[in-house]
Formats: sequence, C-alpha cells, structure tokens
Amino acid sequence: MKSCIILLNGVGSVGKSSIARALQEIAQDPFLHVQMDAFLDMLPAAYQDHPAAFAYRTAEEGGNPVVDIMTGPVGERLMRGMRHAIAALANQGNKLIVDEVMTAESAEEYRRLLAAHDLFIVGVYAPLEALEVRERSRGDRLIGLARRQYQRLHKGMHYDLEIETSHATPLECAQRIKQEFGL
Repeated sequence: MKSCIILLNGVGSVGKSSIARALQEIAQDPFLHVQMDAFLDMLPAAYQDHPAAFAYRTAEEGGNPVVDIMTGPVGERLMRGMRHAIAALANQGNKLIVDEVMTAESAEEYRRLLAAHDLFIVGVYAPLEALEVRERSRGDRLIGLARRQYQRLHKGMHYDLEIETSHATPLECAQRIKQEFGL
C-alpha cells in the first residue's frame, strides 16, 4: 500500500513542528505528525545526557556557544529504530509528516526504507540570527545547538523543496508544501 511521507529537515527552532501542525490542518487527507523529539523523550532520564545515548558538550567558537552532540550506541539504535518505525507506519498506509534533524546519510536510509512510497524531503531554513533568537526565547533549548547544526545539517542534502521560515508563517509554509506536492 503506497503512502505519502513529507520529511521536514532543519535545525532546532526553525519551525518544523509548527509547519507540520499547520499542514495537518490543511491537507486533504489525515497525516500523522511523527516528531523526532517524541523518540528522544522515550529515553530514560538518566540517558538524556549520557555517552551511551546522546552526550552534549558546549564549547565556544568566535565568542559564541556551540553545542556538539556525541551519539553513542543507544542513541544510534534509537534513531535507526525511529526510521524503521516510520517505514512500518508508512507500510500500513499511514500518511506521515516527519519532523527531523538529519544528515545526508540518514536521508539515504529513509530513501531506501521508503522506496515504495512517495517521499518528499523538505529543507527548512532560517538565518542563523533568527534561529538563535528563537532558541533563547523558547527556554527549553541548549544555547548553541542551532549554531552547530546550522554549520553542518544541510551539507550534502538533496531536497524536493526548500522553505525559508523567517518571513513566512507556519501556515504559509504549509500551504507551499501542500501546493508543491498536491496534498
């Protein structure tokens, strides 16, 4: 059973979750919103900053904080399991909007796992300055995470659509996705 998956990729605080919720509201068919954060929240509290899962190290670059994330074997299994769980949902005919922070390598795994489906990968962008303002204002983010992800996240990625969120509302971004992919 062929399904449709919209994979939103962007740094933390770029607006992926808000776009996903807006897209759920305007799409003709029901789409499930699958959030990477929901999978990360499955880890026991003791593994939220642990070398076996994900360890966070804050450093300084050019007078600005940057956060590096080191992924251990538990974290690697979790993320691989998330990609396979998404494939299992799609294989049952569910339409999905996936909210992710991924590398080109992860995108290739999604492409393999979801080859039988309509997969559309959307790059979600904003200027670094806007991301850092959002990161500070949210209060639930590690300051410096957006800066580090910004430098690395989109390298080697091939997108079906790119969206810039600093001058568009989540609804406007969702409308563009809906129009582009006929949702």
